[in-house]
Amino acid sequence: MFTGIIETLGEVKELEQENTNLHLTIKSSLTPELKIDQSVAHNGVCLTVIALNGDNYTVTAIDETLQKTNLNTLKVGDAVNLERAMILGARLDGHIVQGHVDQTGTCSNIEFKDGSWFFTFNYDSSLNNVTIEKGSITIDGTSLTVVNSTKNGFSVAIIPYTYEHTRFNSYKIGTVVNLEFDVIGKYVSRLMELKE
Repeated sequence: MFTGIIETLGEVKELEQENTNLHLTIKSSLTPELKIDQSVAHNGVCLTVIALNGDNYTVTAIDETLQKTNLNTLKVGDAVNLERAMILGARLDGHIVQGHVDQTGTCSNIEFKDGSWFFTFNYDSSLNNVTIEKGSITIDGTSLTVVNSTKNGFSVAIIPYTYEHTRFNSYKIGTVVNLEFDVIGKYVSRLMELKE
């Protein structure tokens, strides 16, 4: 479990394809604190540490993960949002995040207004994921509050701190992001489907 509060950015140092798996080697200031078998969210995708080497560590994404997330678009040198799993008994500053990406979305608008940035994202609503205004959404692992919700899109407001310390400062119109919808909302949506 995660909170969606990004701890730091990592840098992709190496990408190695092995059959349908992709091994990602990441350079991070968190590496000295990691151990093998530990879960770390990468752009919101929970992956297991399989190797440690100095400031670098390696994780593996399987084909299903690559098909459902933006990890398959990463290149050497790209930044990734990183968060270690939450500690039981610690404050939950974001919201409950599983690290299981539901689908990708695409940035469709960026607007700077009164010291903050407003980002709009579109997604395929046929997968039955929904947002609500003032509800929670996770974008590339970052816990955010929905400002505006439509059938197949939503907007979020990004404060300067989040803009500077996450991948948001690299987003452009057309950027593909990982979306994890609110787990409570997903259960409610599924129960409503079963009642029909």
